[in-house]
Amino acid sequence: MFKAPWICRRCFNASLKPDRRRLLRFASTGSHDSFSPALLARARGMATEHDKLSAQTSETFDVRISKRIGELKGVVEALKEWEATQESLSELNALLKDPSTDVELRELAVEDLASSTAQLDTLSQNLAKSLIPKHPFEDLPCLIEIRPGAGGGEAALFAGDLLRMYRTYCSRKNFRASLLKFEATEGGFDESSPLAEAIIEIETPGAYGELRSEAGVHRVQRVPATEKQGRTHTSAVSVLVLPNLPASGSEGLDIGDVDLNDPTSDYYVDPSEVRTDVMRARGAGGQHVNTTDSAIRLTHIPTNTVVSMQESRSQHQNRAKAWQVLRSRIAQARREAREEEVVALRRNIMGVAKMGRGDKVRTYNYGQQRVTDHRSGLTVHNLDDVMDGGDELGKIIDSVKGWLGEREMEMVLAEEEQAASKSKAK
Repeated sequence: MFKAPWICRRCFNASLKPDRRRLLRFASTGSHDSFSPALLARARGMATEHDKLSAQTSETFDVRISKRIGELKGVVEALKEWEATQESLSELNALLKDPSTDVELRELAVEDLASSTAQLDTLSQNLAKSLIPKHPFEDLPCLIEIRPGAGGGEAALFAGDLLRMYRTYCSRKNFRASLLKFEATEGGFDESSPLAEAIIEIETPGAYGELRSEAGVHRVQRVPATEKQGRTHTSAVSVLVLPNLPASGSEGLDIGDVDLNDPTSDYYVDPSEVRTDVMRARGAGGQHVNTTDSAIRLTHIPTNTVVSMQESRSQHQNRAKAWQVLRSRIAQARREAREEEVVALRRNIMGVAKMGRGDKVRTYNYGQQRVTDHRSGLTVHNLDDVMDGGDELGKIIDSVKGWLGEREMEMVLAEEEQAASKSKAK
């Protein structure tokens, strides 16, 4: 009986195109239908835009064009790998269908086809993730505002617990964080007192992208220290995460799109639209409290946004901090307003409600030592580690970031499919 000559894997791979051999290791599915045609068309359109912009910069340099090229680069690279892998799998399938292929070569092709098909899923996911639009504030530092909600004194106590949790988490992650504002329910600045309002400033670039998913209502279920009959009470604390741009900028932070003097920037606030009130600092004790006009209150008249600051003995420092918080709140409000039309479209397509500061996002149950995030569905039974800003809190934050990525991908897909259907209707 005729026996086919033995062929080593190196020789077999050499029979394929050189630029395909490396990609065989990263393949994920052999079917062209495994990836959404709408998303594939979007990716190819972005690749075409990348090529056109690259041709323009070869003649003249433009900062904004170069930045856009950088944003498209990830999509182009992911698309090239995905398309090259698809072609490699087509070659393997053609080799298997060819009746003249000898047994030894066929066995090698089957083995490579199986491993490639199993891994193409990863490339498809990478391509899909690269198509998710980057949040415009993702690389910025951030402010975390914490305020007690329903629950009275117990809510104020839990707000203080969340403040310590986030400060500890930032310390563990080596984020540069400081307490920008602290106000106790009875006045004063004693951090052991029940909390009325606190603002944490995190100066590390990218902190907004890391922590923006923490915005929302955090619910606590526990027995208050003052409860005589051991009944569990439910309280709530509101957490708001704002993008932040310090006046002096930050190391490694590109502030080109957030110029404070650019009227088109989300951070631009016309000083003529802001009313400034100077008053004496309120609260208990302290040489400057109730004796000097150091407190500042800014009111943005068009939006009625009010920011007050009295933490520093210096009126100048309080004014600078108040402007910093005001710009952050205005920028966030403008971003949300600009997205309302898109959010409405997504609600119609997906039936998904907008996630915002008013949504209950997480429950902390002290009796069961349980923390449940209501978006990702993740539950951990190590509440102490979460409140200490430990690894369990990081695990929850990562799960929510993954959930957000999936939702954003579904929304992008829905929008592309709707746009494609409209084009066909025309």
